[in-house]
Amino acid sequence: MAKPKKGTSQERNEFIWGWAFILPTMIGLIILNIYPIFKTIYESFFKTGDFGRGNVFIGFQNYITMFKDAEIWQAVINTFKYAIVEVPFSIAISLVLAVLLNRKMFGRSAYRTIFFLPMVAAPAAIAMVWRWLFNAEFGLLNHIFGTSIKWVSDPKIAVFSIAVIGIWSIIGYNMVLFISGLQEIPGDYYEAASIDGATGIKQFFHITIPLLSPTIFFVTITRVIGGLQVFDLIFMVMDRNNPALYKTQSLVYLFYQNSFVENNKGYGSTIVVLLLAIIMIITVFQMIAQKKWVHYN
Repeated sequence: MAKPKKGTSQERNEFIWGWAFILPTMIGLIILNIYPIFKTIYESFFKTGDFGRGNVFIGFQNYITMFKDAEIWQAVINTFKYAIVEVPFSIAISLVLAVLLNRKMFGRSAYRTIFFLPMVAAPAAIAMVWRWLFNAEFGLLNHIFGTSIKWVSDPKIAVFSIAVIGIWSIIGYNMVLFISGLQEIPGDYYEAASIDGATGIKQFFHITIPLLSPTIFFVTITRVIGGLQVFDLIFMVMDRNNPALYKTQSLVYLFYQNSFVENNKGYGSTIVVLLLAIIMIITVFQMIAQKKWVHYN
């Protein structure tokens, strides 16, 4: 098809319709993403005034206070503990399930639906169920194992118990992404490998992993960001008088406490800026590292 000449009505129509299609997305990104980022950075230099009005400019005082605040750095450690457990385990389990459920088997659609159900379940309902499972006195887990472990009230293990819930909640979503990636891999590779005598494990590490690496990289990026932004699980599972809260609360949880409970939105914005900086640094390292292990076809 011949390209339209410059200045013709057809070229003008394509230009107008092109902008008409992308403009809603651009407006949404500006209003819902870009503007809030700059607004948050701006508010981090202010102290919230009475009744949310009359904010007072205090420069870098919020940042100085934050870097001296032991609770902030404990929250950073808690956030990393959660992410270090939730991200790799959720990816590994989802990948194995995706490979198993990508094969022809009886009830495959039913199994996929079952694993995806946590993604559509109400977070409040999930929190209630897991609080019952983790209950130290009459919880199902202690009843099955004959123990009396304080899963969510012991400061040493509470954050890892929350990470278990996170793993269970996100497995289905990751699995769907991996299945879509697996379906793009030509079956000829596996047939040729089988003829050459390669076992299923060798095929997994030498065919599946390399060809699925772009999808694995995408899931890793999104899960690291999601893990560092954990809030809802902690908020719904941990009570304010829980003795393990200090060792469990994340940066986003502290942002909520300072911004909406204590009405100190300036300091809360400072916490968000710190989290944004951490996520950006980690993402940059991931983008650099992916050049060595991600294989694009």
